[in-house]
Amino acid sequence: QVQLVESGGGLVQAGDSLRLSCAASGRTFSGYAMGWFRQAPGKEREFVGAITWSGPMTFYSDSVKGRCTISRDSAKNMVYLQMNSLTPEDTAVYYCAARVGTAYDTPTQYDYWGQGTQVTVSS
Repeated sequence: QVQLVESGGGLVQAGDSLRLSCAASGRTFSGYAMGWFRQAPGKEREFVGAITWSGPMTFYSDSVKGRCTISRDSAKNMVYLQMNSLTPEDTAVYYCAARVGTAYDTPTQYDYWGQGTQVTVSS
């Protein structure tokens, strides 16, 4: 069974950087795509970016492109989301998700989800 566990969230100030981690377990993730999503209070879950386990190839939403970098460590089964120049608009619960095959930007395309980690950016 696939398990995803996010960590690294916290309270930071505007302009700070933060690296979120996603520990993946339960199977070999070759052929998987790993996505990062976020959800702010009262808003729908939003695509942040994704990475294919093989390749790898990365994809980003326009709202974070240039500020975020997604990477993975195959040996450790870890996926990372490095976020720079954070603003209060980045405040949300951040989720790691996994699916077999191509990366998509819609939450419904992902089969496995972590519990989320809170990121709060103060102004």
